[in-house]
Amino acid sequence: MSDAHNEEQSAIKTPKQLIVAILAGFLVPIICIVLLVQFVTNTQKPGAGSEGQTPEAIAARLKPVADEGFTFKDVNAPRVFLTGEEVYKSTCAACHATGAAGAPKFGDAGAWGPRLGVGEEKVIGYAISGLRAMPAKGGNPDLDDVEVARAVVFMVNASGGKFKEPAVPAAPVAAAADASVSAAAVAASSAPAAPATAAK
Repeated sequence: MSDAHNEEQSAIKTPKQLIVAILAGFLVPIICIVLLVQFVTNTQKPGAGSEGQTPEAIAARLKPVADEGFTFKDVNAPRVFLTGEEVYKSTCAACHATGAAGAPKFGDAGAWGPRLGVGEEKVIGYAISGLRAMPAKGGNPDLDDVEVARAVVFMVNASGGKFKEPAVPAAPVAAAADASVSAAAVAASSAPAAPATAAK
């Protein structure tokens, strides 16, 4: 029986060999990982698409954003309302030019006909608040209700409708300036007169 036991002996025969085997089992993988990380991070390997990271290529990609994307708006300036055609081109054409999601195509009298039967106010109301797949204001919350109405009138009239162009509201800045001028005039007229001083 002792002969059978001796046939299955391991390569580790002493405690010193066991300690060396355990240390090698931990250190060899760690050294391999460190060397692999050094190889990957320190060597420059030109590869496919590396010319896309040159300073010129990066500047070319950023140029449209840098030139047109960052415009500051004066919040105190009077609002300039977009025309119906401008709103259509910037917002509405995404769906109404192709008929996406069931939107009536621009210029298609057959598609617009049933919608015109509900009346001008309802059609404009649907465009402002949204209907089915169309989000409110066509997905552009920066649009004023007048601009949305202008876009609806533009699309409907191009499709054979006879909607009337909505009136642009008066500028609130001018109204506020008039109110402050009239308030100053009222204050000046109600103030008591200053006593006259005699000159010596």
